[in-house]
Amino acid sequence: MIRRKNLAVPVLLFIFILVLPLRSHAGLRERVYETVLSNGLKVILLENHRAPVVTFQVWYRVGSRNEAWGKTGLSHMLEHMMFKGTKKVGPEEFSRIIQENGGNDNAFTSSDFTAYFENISSDRLKVAIDLESDRMQNLILREKDFRTEQMVVMEERRMRTDDDPQSYLGEQLDAAAFQVSPYHWPVIGWMEDIRRFTIDDLKTYHRIYYNPANAFLVVVGDFKKEKLLPVLQETFGQIPKGLAPLQEKDKDPSQTGERRIYVKKEAQLPFLIMGYHIPNISSQDSYVLEVISEILSGGKSARFYKDLVHDRQLLLGADADNPLLSHDPNLFSIYAAPLPGKDMSEIEKALEQEIERIKKEPVGAQELQKAKNQIEAAFIYAQDSIFYQAMLLARYEIVSGWKAIDDYLPSIRKVTPEDIMRVAKIYLIPDNRTVGILIPLPPAKGQEMPAGISPKGRVIR
Repeated sequence: MIRRKNLAVPVLLFIFILVLPLRSHAGLRERVYETVLSNGLKVILLENHRAPVVTFQVWYRVGSRNEAWGKTGLSHMLEHMMFKGTKKVGPEEFSRIIQENGGNDNAFTSSDFTAYFENISSDRLKVAIDLESDRMQNLILREKDFRTEQMVVMEERRMRTDDDPQSYLGEQLDAAAFQVSPYHWPVIGWMEDIRRFTIDDLKTYHRIYYNPANAFLVVVGDFKKEKLLPVLQETFGQIPKGLAPLQEKDKDPSQTGERRIYVKKEAQLPFLIMGYHIPNISSQDSYVLEVISEILSGGKSARFYKDLVHDRQLLLGADADNPLLSHDPNLFSIYAAPLPGKDMSEIEKALEQEIERIKKEPVGAQELQKAKNQIEAAFIYAQDSIFYQAMLLARYEIVSGWKAIDDYLPSIRKVTPEDIMRVAKIYLIPDNRTVGILIPLPPAKGQEMPAGISPKGRVIR
C-alpha cells in the first residue's frame, strides 16, 4: 500500500540522511544484538550513531501464504485497516502524528510477511514505539472504515493487475505453476474474495496473527540499547503473548511436464514469462541460481542484453529473477519483451538457446568473476541505508533467521562453473517450467492502450 505524502524540504533532508554509509568490515553477527522480551517478542537491534535518525520496523509473520482458499487478500486488507485507529489514535491520525514529528511511515504486504515502519529522528523514537505498540493490541475495526477501504483495495487491484497486462499475465502464471502451494493466489487476493470480506474476517485474522508470538521488531540507527530495551519492555512487553500460528504449508509436488497459458489482453506488445520451480535459501543451489540470474541479466554486458537485445535485436528487454528470500519453494522467472514485429516462437527459441548454453558450456573465469563482483557490490551498497539494512535483517529473519545474512557472500564466492551447469540441468528444464504468453489485443474504441509494468515481485505497498 502506498501512502502518498507531500514531503517538505526538512523531510527530504531527513530521507537523505537515511542513506548515509554504514559499511563495516565486520559481519552483521558481530554488530547485531538480539533479545526476547518477557512476552516472547523478539527484538533485533543494530546501533549506528553516524546520524541522529532511526528506522523502527514491526514485522508480522503473516502474508498471503497464510490465507485460505476463498479468503485471499486478507493480509493486505488488514494492512490497510491498521491505519484506521485505536481508542487513543483516530482514523488516519497515525501518519499525521509521524509527519508532525518529522518522520515518514509506510507498510507493505508480501506472500510471506506484513511489515510496518517509521523513519524518524532518534529523539522522537518513543513516538513511533507508542503508536506501534498501541495498534498491535488496541486496533479498532469499524464497519464503516472497512467498507470504504474495501472499495479502495478493489480499485487498487483493478489498477495494478486487471488493467495491467503484464502483471495480469504474471498472476495467471503463478496460478498455473502452483496448484497446491498458497503462492497460487496473488498477494492482493482475487477480486471475488475481496468483495466477500466481512469485518469479522478481519477481526479474526488480526486476533490470530497480530501478537508478540508472531511478530518481531527491528531497530537500526542512533540509539543506545541499554536505554531502548526498558522502553520496549514497558510498551510492547506488556502485550499478551498470544500463540504463534503454524507456518508449515503444503508444497507442490514435482512438476511432470511443461504447462502453458495464454492471456489475451489489450496491450501494446506481446510479453513472455518462463517460471521454473526452484528451492529457496534452505538449499545451497539457491546461491548458484543467484549467480545464474546475474550472468543472464545483470546489466548491459550480461548475456540477455548483449546477445538478444543488442546483437540479435530480438528484444526490448529481458530479465531473470531468483527469489532467494522466499519462505517456500518458488519460481526462477525469465521475462522477455520482444521488439515490435518479432515472432514469439523465435523469442522462445532464443531464450532456450541461452539456457542450454548455461547447461552445456562452462562459464568463463572472467565472466563468472564479474557476476560475483556485481552481486557482492549490490549486496554491500544496499546496506548503505539504515532502512534497507533493517529490511535485510528482517527478510532473513522471516525465512531462516537473520544470522544467515553472513552466509550470503561466502556462498556466492564459492560457486563454480561446474555448479552452474549442474544446477541448470536440474531446474532449468522444460518439464519443470510454466510458460505464459501475452497476446496483445487492440484497445477498445476511445480507450488508451495499457503501458504495462514488470510483474516481478510479490510485495504490495
